[in-house]
Amino acid sequence: MNNLKNIQTFYFVGIGGIGMSALARYFKMQGKSVFGYDKTPTDLTDELVAEGIPVTFNDEISEIQKEVLSKENVLVVYTPAIPKGNKILNYFFSEEFSILKRAQLLGEVSKNTLCLAVAGTHGKTTTSAILGHLLAECNMPVTAFLGGIAENYNSNFIYKGSEITVVEADEFDRSFLQLRPDIACVTSMDADHLDIYGDVVEIENAFRSFAQLVENEENVFIKRNLPLDGMTVAVEEPADYEAQNVKIENGAYLFDLKTPNGTLENLTFHLPGHHNLTNAIMALGMAILAGSPTDCLPKALASFKGVKRRFSYKIKTDELVLIDDYAHHPTELDALFQAVDEMYPNDHKQIVFQPHLFSRTRDFAEGFAKSLSNFDEVVLLDIYPAREEPIEGITSEWLLNQVEAQHKRLVFKSALPEVLLKSKCRIKLLVGAGDIGAEVNKLTKILKNEA
Repeated sequence: MNNLKNIQTFYFVGIGGIGMSALARYFKMQGKSVFGYDKTPTDLTDELVAEGIPVTFNDEISEIQKEVLSKENVLVVYTPAIPKGNKILNYFFSEEFSILKRAQLLGEVSKNTLCLAVAGTHGKTTTSAILGHLLAECNMPVTAFLGGIAENYNSNFIYKGSEITVVEADEFDRSFLQLRPDIACVTSMDADHLDIYGDVVEIENAFRSFAQLVENEENVFIKRNLPLDGMTVAVEEPADYEAQNVKIENGAYLFDLKTPNGTLENLTFHLPGHHNLTNAIMALGMAILAGSPTDCLPKALASFKGVKRRFSYKIKTDELVLIDDYAHHPTELDALFQAVDEMYPNDHKQIVFQPHLFSRTRDFAEGFAKSLSNFDEVVLLDIYPAREEPIEGITSEWLLNQVEAQHKRLVFKSALPEVLLKSKCRIKLLVGAGDIGAEVNKLTKILKNEA
């Protein structure tokens, strides 16, 4: 790919994906013609259509627009999540169109900018959203491509200029090795995507390779105790960037940030959980290194509202708290429990969890069982398959048998309203990366007696 400026038409196969749609929005904003295909309509694809991006949901070659078929100055972009049998994508390959994976395109877009890349098996989306928000609020010329919907913008895309890019560096399919970051961070590097990597050693090697893409190790921020070289980040533990004097007031963290060049005092951050506070420190460090004036950072951080489905409060009253969260790995469930238990130590907690992927459920069953057992009531939905075929013997019932919580059950989604209404737990959590997210608004209305 010599020059994206010469490309006039973009076709995204899998345009409804959170990362793909951000790129589609970017090129639409650049005045390009943008089209796409996805399997099913969603709120996100509805928004793209409303923004003037035609989307088809029928995997037939006849659905491809004539502007794309001309092939001249056309680029096709796809995500590795697209099934191998997809007719539209296979047509583009057979006709030898110019084709890039999403990660390759992201690398091209960010190549001639100051590229700030956020990596980690957990925390990427929240950290990159905080970072994009800090830079935008400090009037820095930033474009941010996010893996979630930032509440402040109701979008997965922030645009305030094109000199700086904030990108999520995704380890799936080793995508992040396509980037050339100037400043980077690694929030975590737990075992995950073992269907790609095989074992944790290979995952760590990939993150090591990613960190080495940055020329100066002082431009790499790492969570304390990770086996990488870089500037360490921690909450009330010795580190290069350390949150000190941490207190909780009115559901928010108050803290001071010690940096190698002094201390930022009286910072306020509204997202619960030490993992989120660590994410905020990462973002602050990267923003400072990118040239953000430090006097604007406290106000910017305090105004950050969060990311949808990342500890999102749907109901917050004296009688009931309903929280929606994307957690789909034992480490994320542990962080979620730490956050909710810190905020509500004296309340009983019910979790409704939809496991994501048969392989992940199999590979981390012991961890999932242990994490889920922290909650007072555990409700499991069937495993969400995403891109996978079933694995014999790997079911939610099999996982539930390993959970030690006293109150536990397996239910269909149709039974969720009754299960939630009957539970005496004040704190209720709807958790998972599958289609449980589509149930949240309906369940919220029922619990608010609005149904």
